[in-house]
Amino acid sequence: MSTFISFDVRDVRFPTSRDLDGSDAMNPDPDYSAAYLTIRTDDPADAEGGTSLVFTIGRGNDVQGAAIRALEHHVIGRDVEEVLADLGGLHRRLNGDSQLRWLGPETGVMAMAVGAVVNAMWDLRARREGRPLWLTLASLEVEEILDLVDFRYLSDALTREEAREILERGAAGRDERIEEIRAHGVPAYTTTPGWLGYSDDKLTYLLHEARDQGFEMVKLKVGGDVEDDVRRLALAREVMGEGYPIAIDANQRWDVDSAVTWLERLAPSDPYWIEEPTFPGDVLAHAAIRRRIAPMRVATGEQGSGRVLFKQLLQAEAIDVLQLDATRVAGINENLAILLLAAKFGVPVCPHAGGVGLCEMVQHLAFLDAVAIGGTNADRRIEFVDHLHERFEVPVRIERGAYMPPEQPGSGARMLPATLAAHAYPDGPVWQQAAPPLGAGSSDASEATDGAGTAAAPVESA
Repeated sequence: MSTFISFDVRDVRFPTSRDLDGSDAMNPDPDYSAAYLTIRTDDPADAEGGTSLVFTIGRGNDVQGAAIRALEHHVIGRDVEEVLADLGGLHRRLNGDSQLRWLGPETGVMAMAVGAVVNAMWDLRARREGRPLWLTLASLEVEEILDLVDFRYLSDALTREEAREILERGAAGRDERIEEIRAHGVPAYTTTPGWLGYSDDKLTYLLHEARDQGFEMVKLKVGGDVEDDVRRLALAREVMGEGYPIAIDANQRWDVDSAVTWLERLAPSDPYWIEEPTFPGDVLAHAAIRRRIAPMRVATGEQGSGRVLFKQLLQAEAIDVLQLDATRVAGINENLAILLLAAKFGVPVCPHAGGVGLCEMVQHLAFLDAVAIGGTNADRRIEFVDHLHERFEVPVRIERGAYMPPEQPGSGARMLPATLAAHAYPDGPVWQQAAPPLGAGSSDASEATDGAGTAAAPVESA
């Protein structure tokens, strides 16, 4: 018998705001960061523990780390084998902490903290089994997966019996699909060319590079200035040609009317989808925008708070594409519910990624969806940004524009020791030896204009 003995929570930050990597219309100065959790046991075979992270863009690490530590008492001293055998029970127990639940039931910082703990447990379980997380999940029996999902608040949209039918269909041909993704992967799309502020020459170069690398879809950020968006999107269409999918992402930039007005200007360039056109939790606004801009697709989900919001988005026919995130909700178990909801409503899942560690982690959910839940879907793609992958023990592997499944054990969240040491905040050498980042002061996204006028655009990313 082994027991859990400690939570090791680290504040790891990358000063990306110095070059404005990842900047967009609502997040002009991000420092890609992670509240980085290692759960340790007293078993020498678990020397490196179970690892996960919660992605933030800087100062949020302080709050997120405190939230993770607030859950420690649910785990320390418990039997490891017992907990790992009932991760559905752990998920419900953490979400059900009545005092912490008062901070926001199954939403926000506490939900993300629950996700960090649950995901670290899945990492430990996969490592003990000697398998990548996606394969550990895909190898579960139907009833095992059902026991992981909390069906509370979902029965008006998805019952346990309906979920069982979805999983039983997914079990048929699962082994063949596993071999298929091992051979060909899951298609990716790249956001690397699309950051706001890039020069036309840089945009053009990166678009050509994306096509040469085999990517069959790209994404551009929009929402800074409507005239600039019209010009950039038209240029991208000219470079990539008619019919090539070019998605656009407004990062919650607009109200309903301003979204429709802005998108009417961009429609001649045939955007493949508009991502996050408005506040991420406003189901009715997404539904209204979708009706008014059809046939342009609406995508959202990277800041979706949990399974109930996704249920409502699907029930209201508010989205065409569901974009789950590896660290935004309460862990693998919550994302299993979201994947099942998407399969029930027939909406493709195109996971959000790009922030530090998100590509490494979310690919496991996409591979699971491909082999055991959603099955083959020509509209499925995983976001890719070529940034910070070298910081991880098992970086993502892209071949011919597709994510290739990892075979190493674990969830992909583990960073290299040298990275953890160098980027520890505030004492790591990266932070001690350089000037403060551009984002060291406060930034207020509410200052951006909401209509089709000009907002303060970010400086060019690097």
